[in-house]
Amino acid sequence: MSPESEPHHGTTAPWLSIIGIGEDGVSGLGERARAAISAATIVFGGKRHLELATPLIAGEARPWPQPFDTAMQAVIALRGQKVCVLASGDPFFFGVGVTLSRHVDAQEYIAIPSPSAFSLAASRLGWALQDIETVSLHGRSLDLVRPLLHPGRKVLALTSDETGPAALATLLSGNGFGQSRLTVLEALGGEQERVRATMADDFALDDIHVLNIVAIDVVASKDARILPLACGLEDALFGHDGQISKREIRALTLSALSPRRGELLWDIGAGSGSIGIEWMLRHSSMRAIAIESHAGRAVQIGHNATAMGVPGLRIIKGTAPDALDGLPRPDAIFIGGGGSEPGVFDAAMEALGADGRLVANAVTLEMEAVLLAAHARLGGSLSRLEVSRVAPIGSMFGWRPAMPITQWVWAKP
Repeated sequence: MSPESEPHHGTTAPWLSIIGIGEDGVSGLGERARAAISAATIVFGGKRHLELATPLIAGEARPWPQPFDTAMQAVIALRGQKVCVLASGDPFFFGVGVTLSRHVDAQEYIAIPSPSAFSLAASRLGWALQDIETVSLHGRSLDLVRPLLHPGRKVLALTSDETGPAALATLLSGNGFGQSRLTVLEALGGEQERVRATMADDFALDDIHVLNIVAIDVVASKDARILPLACGLEDALFGHDGQISKREIRALTLSALSPRRGELLWDIGAGSGSIGIEWMLRHSSMRAIAIESHAGRAVQIGHNATAMGVPGLRIIKGTAPDALDGLPRPDAIFIGGGGSEPGVFDAAMEALGADGRLVANAVTLEMEAVLLAAHARLGGSLSRLEVSRVAPIGSMFGWRPAMPITQWVWAKP
């Protein structure tokens, strides 16, 4: 059954229509979408959307306010009237439909999508959409593409404007992916549609249409900056001043934190930010807040988050427990530094909801004493983690042990 023929199951008569429109304008719309636009007393949309739908608009055409109002007050104020909102392609794939659904119950609207830019691009290239990576960089950081850059993979990246493809090419070339093939697909579905290809290293395309999507055939050089899917990434991928959970300990710590999609982590005493960054790399829905008192380290955390493709990491410069006030409730907390300071543990445990997880690592005797006391009082699991690495001893080699780590893992009842 097509989206236009699906029945509406709500009990409230819908007053709002959310219509996806492509670059082919009204000719690409079905009868139901056309009727919804024509029947509306107010039609909202971007300037381009309103121009595309002009032949059908009988009511008032109202462009979105600038800056864009994510609260959708202008639309909500017309509740009960016949209102139509126009969007590009599929309104619920990185579109205005998602924003509206936060303020309008599903029973109050009908949604009629058109093919998304990703669907159109995949069809032009013959790519299986379910087997490739897709990312919207429209109004978002280009760095979000970094975790997707694995050898042999295909990526579709929706950009913000005509400068996006060149910026992507620069990012790829600067990180060892310069031999990747870029296909720039412009104004898909419209009269100005154009498809051009080049190598990232040789990018010289000009006069690029503001509406474009970039297809990336990823080719990695020997020294490409690849972010593996495993926990415990190479320490060298992070900038740090020595305050970093080493990769083996980090992998075990992430395992103990047990990340689940959509969850929020507090990383208290974040150091380089490596725990929060790897937490966010597990899935695009993951969120993390890094709390760090040292100004230089807080700045470095920001650099690391960008370089690792998780620019959404929130950084709080301050000292726990005071810096924890007002933060959203976490699903899990990691304490890597400052845990022996008065009040930190109590504040962390209080902040967790039921079944929330707390993992704390100790290197110093003072912090270990805190963990031993917490274990005696609250239970949980206590482990000693020790790692040795081969190092030169004169003209030979031997095992050089790192400082042992005491780790306490606890779930709030």
